[in-house]
Amino acid sequence: MSFKKQDIYKVLETITAPGEGKSLIENNNVTNVVTFGNEVLIDVTISNPTLQAKKKVDTEITKALKTAFGEEIDVKVTVKVVAAAPKENPNQIRGKEIPNIQNIIAIASGKGGVGKSTITANTAISLAKMGFKVGVLDADVYGPSQHIMFDVEKERPLSVKVEGRSKMRPVENYGVKLLSLGFFTNPDQAVIWRGPMASKALNQLIFDADWGELDFLLIDLPPGTGDVHLSIVQALPINGAVVVSTPQNIALADAKKGVAMFQQDSINVPVLGIIENMAYFTPEELPENKYYIFGKDGAKNLAEDIKTQFLGEIPLVQSVREAGDVGHPVALQNGTKLEKAFADITKEMVSQLLKRNANLPPTEVVRITTMSGCSTK
Repeated sequence: MSFKKQDIYKVLETITAPGEGKSLIENNNVTNVVTFGNEVLIDVTISNPTLQAKKKVDTEITKALKTAFGEEIDVKVTVKVVAAAPKENPNQIRGKEIPNIQNIIAIASGKGGVGKSTITANTAISLAKMGFKVGVLDADVYGPSQHIMFDVEKERPLSVKVEGRSKMRPVENYGVKLLSLGFFTNPDQAVIWRGPMASKALNQLIFDADWGELDFLLIDLPPGTGDVHLSIVQALPINGAVVVSTPQNIALADAKKGVAMFQQDSINVPVLGIIENMAYFTPEELPENKYYIFGKDGAKNLAEDIKTQFLGEIPLVQSVREAGDVGHPVALQNGTKLEKAFADITKEMVSQLLKRNANLPPTEVVRITTMSGCSTK
């Protein structure tokens, strides 16, 4: 009789690491599993140095596997003790990882009306066109709009069974998976929720969803800083944040607050950079002219002042708004200047993520760099 590794791992998920509060799999205690016929060899590392802890791990693994597969399974467990990792900042908020989602990026803005949702939708499509598996979580509780921008306003997430649990399957269009509170609210009624209600709804969208495998999950945050933002960073391990602003001073002042929020010691999310939306206006009949209606280089100068990256700019163009309104974002329009502008911003965002994501395996770095065409130099 032979046993499959994936079946062994499923059993090990039910065993808690000594003193860790997580399963052996969640805590990465299992370093190797080898099967030879009815023999299974398992290597485990723990931080508890006592003989009692080592014996407990050996006994629990053996008992669980024999219960699952019968007495004929021959289990050999090797337990090694490794030094405990240094304790993290006890005040830092740590999010719970979502299996099979590699990178989570929050898209934020200090104030409303700067085009944050438009940037999110077009960036997601640009990533999908580069070959990545992409999802968007519309966390703008009081003004969800991604379901409109992706032309799925009348769709509803389906319920599916995953390992015995009922979960939501995100709606998909343009190669992007999407969940939005807009799927569950009446468009004619205002959403009047206190912070805890909004947080509970978001947690359901995050953890009760069958996202599958994703290279990137983009989170469209509400404008400003508040309960929802705190809930998101508490719930998820955000890899990086992008702040969207227009060039005008009042928007820049709020954008600066948004950056400061992510840089708080208790949050400590890397800010990948700032995007300037509505940077300038070019009339169709005067394609070489640029009119800086809201000011010039405001977000670029802010990025320099606060020592973060300027990711790029998007002009004030009527077709950007029209495309979003009809559910066909301009990043889908191949060969246009706007498609290139969003592609360039997306590549720069991924480049900054790679520079900051020290835990990303080298093979993943190469794959992302190759697929996006960006450089980390």
